[in-house]
Amino acid sequence: MLQRVLRIAVALTVVVLAVLPDGGAGPGHDPCPPRDTRVAVSYPITGYWVIPRADRCATRRTVEAVHAVGGDTLITFGARILPARPDARGRIPAVAGCVEDGRTCYEAARATGRPIRRVYTYVTSERFGDAVLRCPGLDRRVEHDGRTYYRLMLAPACDAAAFDLLLIATDGDGVGDLLTEAAAYGMAVIPGLPVPPKDPAKPWLPDLAHLPALNELTARVMADYRRRHAASPALGGVYQSFELAMRDRADDDPIIALYAAQHAVVAAGLPGETIMVSPFWDARRGRGFPPAQVGKGLADIAATRAGAPMAIAVQDGRGVGKVPVHGPDQAAAPVDARLQPVVGRVANQAAYYGSTRDYVAAAARHLTPGVELWVNVEVFEPTQVAGECGRANPFPLRGRATKSRVDAQVAAVGRHASKIISYGWDPFLTCRHSHATPSLADDLTAHGQRPIIAHARPAAYGGRTGVLVEGYHLAGGTLTFTYRQSGGATARVTVPQTWHDPRTGADPRLPDGLQSAWAPFTPHRPDPAHPWITITATTPTGPTTTPYPWHP
Repeated sequence: MLQRVLRIAVALTVVVLAVLPDGGAGPGHDPCPPRDTRVAVSYPITGYWVIPRADRCATRRTVEAVHAVGGDTLITFGARILPARPDARGRIPAVAGCVEDGRTCYEAARATGRPIRRVYTYVTSERFGDAVLRCPGLDRRVEHDGRTYYRLMLAPACDAAAFDLLLIATDGDGVGDLLTEAAAYGMAVIPGLPVPPKDPAKPWLPDLAHLPALNELTARVMADYRRRHAASPALGGVYQSFELAMRDRADDDPIIALYAAQHAVVAAGLPGETIMVSPFWDARRGRGFPPAQVGKGLADIAATRAGAPMAIAVQDGRGVGKVPVHGPDQAAAPVDARLQPVVGRVANQAAYYGSTRDYVAAAARHLTPGVELWVNVEVFEPTQVAGECGRANPFPLRGRATKSRVDAQVAAVGRHASKIISYGWDPFLTCRHSHATPSLADDLTAHGQRPIIAHARPAAYGGRTGVLVEGYHLAGGTLTFTYRQSGGATARVTVPQTWHDPRTGADPRLPDGLQSAWAPFTPHRPDPAHPWITITATTPTGPTTTPYPWHP
């Protein structure tokens, strides 16, 4: 992340100018509305997956909206390289508009006289510079009917005995526009790496037969990024889009083989840039795996980084229903109603090996130098219910999460995650059931300063016993402790808190954004049969946290 930090100085200059169109170029040079760089709320989620679009103004609106709720990072999926078979006339549907001097680009490639082994297509939302055109006379950029295409002959050398032909089609420069806009807002973009074809027999695995073509394309894209974007304050690394479960894996696992090969290309082509991966967990009993396997899975992924910095942004699993987000006092409670379509009407401990908190803590225990633990919070529900917006395409349908549930996800991971990101901005943060109902982004803006408790532990301060809590937006206000006393009475104690800046206070190791607050408290005659103490934080202006269960 050192390069990212060094770029901030450049970014600050850009941000100052960003309130004017095109960074201060003056009126008449930019068809889009002027940028608004104000931040309405600093919510703990600071990165989102977004969709690159050809419309520059739509891109600006998206970047502005993410920035307004405290976002500083934008992530895109990579496009997939796909095998293709031309018809008898040399036409390929995915790149039908790629025509050179009246001939299809496939026919033009054959006319070079070089043997062609395989043909691939790659439909993307970014334009490339001349760095992808490695072999003069063989590689070409083609402009036809308002679209840009690239004809690339892939091989280790330009005088190779045979080549793979890759035909690229793009509808615009959505990724380039994201980088431009992100720089103006002091944000980072993590573009997705090219994605390999799926194994036809096992579509959850990559088809490694196409690895040479994928690696050559990756090398050219990295060379293009190095030439055009390496000096940009907005380039925050690259994202490995092919997913895997973070569990104990076989020594010959094809996804790990893909990672090792492609990440070596990235490390050589963009030295020092962060490689981000986003594996997933599955805590379902009988189908998933327990937290004990997390360490081995993390080590396998980290071993593929080829010396590059790596951010492992694990999917928390709540959105798809594979991991619950309940508190430690709710193991015996029934699963959340929204999870019942996935695991049935059973207790949490009967359905799952553990909760998000258990898996994140296990990952944090196995971090190695050069690797950061991020968490990808899934801001959706496994299924939709009546009156709820969400994702209709691609299948399966997904519902939109509530702000309170997202708060619970943040609380479960905040203490261990150096960064919290989320899938995804569109449609889950932006959709509305009707014009009269707020989006999740609207809810974050309206209630984003509500405090969130992520952790609590006993701590002495100034010679007094008490409790130290960690979380977000805790400064000032009070802490309230509610517990059961011997004899059955319920005790509720509210005390003013003493706030500690995490960089100078009780725990300087806290991730960025997390605060610590301490209050004097010792439970009086607690009931040993009911040991859980509920903690809530209330700010001076009134917002209160969701109750946090604590076991002294």
